[in-house]
Amino acid sequence: MTRPQQTISEKTIERLSVYRRYLKELQKQGKERVYSHELSKLVSGTPAQVRRDLMPVGGNGCSSKGYEVNLLIEEIAKLLDCNDKQNIALIGAGNLGRALLGYLSGSRDNYDIVALFDNDPEKYGRVICGKRCYCIDQLAEKIKEYKITTAILAVPGEAAEATAEILIGTGIKAILNFAPKHITTSSTVFIETLDITKALEKAIYFSRKNT
Repeated sequence: MTRPQQTISEKTIERLSVYRRYLKELQKQGKERVYSHELSKLVSGTPAQVRRDLMPVGGNGCSSKGYEVNLLIEEIAKLLDCNDKQNIALIGAGNLGRALLGYLSGSRDNYDIVALFDNDPEKYGRVICGKRCYCIDQLAEKIKEYKITTAILAVPGEAAEATAEILIGTGIKAILNFAPKHITTSSTVFIETLDITKALEKAIYFSRKNT
């Protein structure tokens, strides 16, 4: 049965991803059922919130038996994953870009980093972690050629906004931004910023508070 289209919040999508990782761990351990109070601890939430999160994926558990692990993994996958593999571009072949490429390459069945871009002429044509590096001027051409829908931005902060505008102009649908720069745009392109520096400063602050 096809579920009706509905709007699901970004936070709910994030929590569903967290739930799925935990469920896969339980699956490896041979566990067959999980309870909402277990999942709630992963996101500092409540069992009621977990039940609301699982409603869009058809998660029908009960208080006495919980949820079936294998079925819940399948149902979350129907929402989060695509039938066709999504092609991704990685912009920036510096230390961070190479680390991300090494970490993400071959890690999932439903997406693949197919091309790497940089503005350093010495990197043009090189194969890094199995992916060829292109000149950033070839973005529009290669995004069309490889049918790329999503880009990962791993460039210096001062280059982030201009690079994002180039990407948006190519028709890209979503950007995952690792640059230490908040990107503002009037476009409808989805942009998610993961600020490592901000997260580290937060961790350091609380490490001092806990001493």
